[in-house]
Amino acid sequence: MKITSEVFQVGGEGLTSQQDAAVFLIHINGQAALIDSGCGFNEEHLLENIKSLGVPLAQIKLLLLTHCHFDHTGGAESMRRKLDCKIIAHELDARFLETGDNEVTAAKWYDASIKPFKVDRKLAGSEEIINVGGSEIQAFHIPGHSPGSVAYLLESDGQKVLFGQDVHGPLHSSLHSDHSDYVNSLKFLISLEADILCEGHFGIIKGKKNIEEFIKSYL
Repeated sequence: MKITSEVFQVGGEGLTSQQDAAVFLIHINGQAALIDSGCGFNEEHLLENIKSLGVPLAQIKLLLLTHCHFDHTGGAESMRRKLDCKIIAHELDARFLETGDNEVTAAKWYDASIKPFKVDRKLAGSEEIINVGGSEIQAFHIPGHSPGSVAYLLESDGQKVLFGQDVHGPLHSSLHSDHSDYVNSLKFLISLEADILCEGHFGIIKGKKNIEEFIKSYL
């Protein structure tokens, strides 16, 4: 599904496995990055969706993880092997991926287990910059849903595209969620005034007002 000339949804319910969170592709000047990987239950379909856009798999250099939960990361290690790409995640969630924590990653919720895998670049602090095809992607630490949740912001076709993923939560003690952090993070996301929100399970929301109303509904 085309979102802008450089941003596409290539995975998620209706595109790959119904258990997958949304997977997005950023393709700029012959370089590409994936936002999340899904569970990994239907990865061949995911790869076919990418190729159908005319994007060579060899151009995918980065896999940007929004947080550690299984529906976003279960296929990450397999994607790294198939694509020879680097995995990026916040250090506060990377620890659960590198130890294969089935509780905090919510793998148990999917009657699955997550094998430990290495995170190549660990984000730290509140903001970092990632370069794809000469364009800057801002990575913002937005704790709450998980300790190391990250939102990515890209300007494409003159519009601010926000990969907020699980804006809706949920919050649960087994996930190390924090309600106060979550509320502060939602307020921060509103302050970014994005034109397009790519959410992990609720699809694509367009327009600053609609995005603000959607996020506020969870405050």
